[in-house]
Amino acid sequence: MSRILGIDLGTSTSEIAILKEGLPHVIPNHLGEYITPSVVGLSDEGEIIAGSEAAEQLLLKPEDTVMEVKRLMGSDTKVTMGGEEYTPQEISSYLLEYLVQCAEEYISEKIERAVITVPAYFSDTQRKAVVEAGKLAGIKVERIINEPTAASLDYGIDHMEECKNILVYDLGGGTLDVTVLEMFDGVLEVKASSGNNRLGGKDFDNSLMDYCLERFHSKYGIDITDDKRAMMRLKKECEKCKIALSTDQEYSIVLPFFAEANGKPVSLEEEIDRQLFENLIKAHIDSTREPIQRALHDAKLKKEDIDLILLVGGSTRIPYVRDFIEAELGKAPGLSLVDPDLAVVRGASIQAGILEDEISAEDGIMITDVCPYTLGVSVLGYVGGIPNDDVFDVIIPRNTTIPVTKEKIYGTASDDQTAVEIDVYQGENKKASTNNSLGSFLLDGVPPAPAFQQKVKVGFSYDANGILQVEATIVSTGKKADITIETTGVDMSEEIDLSGWKDVPGSRGYRAVINKAEKLLNQEEAGIYEIDIDSLIKQIKRGLLKGEKKEVLDEYKDELFEILYDLEDDE
Repeated sequence: MSRILGIDLGTSTSEIAILKEGLPHVIPNHLGEYITPSVVGLSDEGEIIAGSEAAEQLLLKPEDTVMEVKRLMGSDTKVTMGGEEYTPQEISSYLLEYLVQCAEEYISEKIERAVITVPAYFSDTQRKAVVEAGKLAGIKVERIINEPTAASLDYGIDHMEECKNILVYDLGGGTLDVTVLEMFDGVLEVKASSGNNRLGGKDFDNSLMDYCLERFHSKYGIDITDDKRAMMRLKKECEKCKIALSTDQEYSIVLPFFAEANGKPVSLEEEIDRQLFENLIKAHIDSTREPIQRALHDAKLKKEDIDLILLVGGSTRIPYVRDFIEAELGKAPGLSLVDPDLAVVRGASIQAGILEDEISAEDGIMITDVCPYTLGVSVLGYVGGIPNDDVFDVIIPRNTTIPVTKEKIYGTASDDQTAVEIDVYQGENKKASTNNSLGSFLLDGVPPAPAFQQKVKVGFSYDANGILQVEATIVSTGKKADITIETTGVDMSEEIDLSGWKDVPGSRGYRAVINKAEKLLNQEEAGIYEIDIDSLIKQIKRGLLKGEKKEVLDEYKDELFEILYDLEDDE
């Protein structure tokens, strides 16, 4: 049986490693690079290329090159390359295939198995997509491991005698994770995870790009956002600027012959200093305060209880990020304890070693992880004494240690009911239909009986890869139905951090109604409208953050006003 590799499949870069004599070793690609750009493209001959070779053609052939596809994993969005459409899984598989080929050449062995890391806040559908990408690349994904957990493994393998509470702040090219762990006697126990799958260095690049484009437009009156080549030139230069400002105080962005004005070529030239750049990204970084606080709260710890802060991901090299973490947690992060770029892949190779028994569970390091999301089913519930068939009932709360199996018993909803539909959801909303629908199945053959007399047991099993199996059983007969949630391609409503909604332009017009509605919920005065109010509040906040049209937001607002008005009338 082939060796198991560790792979960090990142938004901006990807890496591969293997455990050798009990220690992780990062494997270089065929160019000798330990860090591979997560870029896939088509060569002039129409062949698939990946890594630096693909990245080098971004400027000349943007229509034949794809980057930053990780954010699309698990969605039904397709990308275009060479005039053909590809799924995110297909693009990721080409990158995985390239990494595995480099590893096979390096160790002179056939590789068919891997441990692949994902953000802790990746949903079930995104994890499934990673497994599918592995299959397309010809490798079996033996384990999905969360990136912050992998990074803590890299630290823990050399510090197994320590007993500490650790906070891992993982800010990469496209995602943020905050994970709190306890380390004791060689055991790493994940206490809680939080994060944002739509925040990373890519967003800092975009903020800088928007600034430059606005300045260019005000100077020349030219909009070049539809010019793919010009936008790619600007993106690459803004990336260089971002990186340079981590060590330098200023950087000159100079792009000659950037566009034409009045028939003459004009250049884009901007002087960017560190303070300006920090002002552009401040709101993004400050928004990570809520995930930090949520992870601490779920772990039942205070910031004073954290003994060690590990920074992971290239974006944590930004000085403002490090200053923010120190100010927020009252403690300086350990800057040289792990490599921000390689800690995750090193940890993945350690997990591979654990699976292969190269690292003993008794004498070496071991981990326990958690389910980062709340999982449950829709049920008939009673809100303010009134029946409601869209109530979300939790079976596995978020941050439950995995693997885990939990069960609940429900009664039939109506007289002589002979079948039960099990609708499975993932999310934090009280109204089931506003959460992410993971799938459904039918359990028939229920013996006719008065309502609530026949019982159905619903069991959820969430495995170490973060993949869910659901089984329903008629208690009186033992008849069963089950489903392994195949969510790849399901249209998932994105779960995002709602804490920064007040900072969004245009939010002021919604603050009064939201504040009033939240006050009613906090004082438990919403009665039968509790679920609807909670749902509408979140829809407005989510809509603001996602830039939904004002007409849509106003519909939510009017609906919320109507409910509040009805409540006042009832009083």
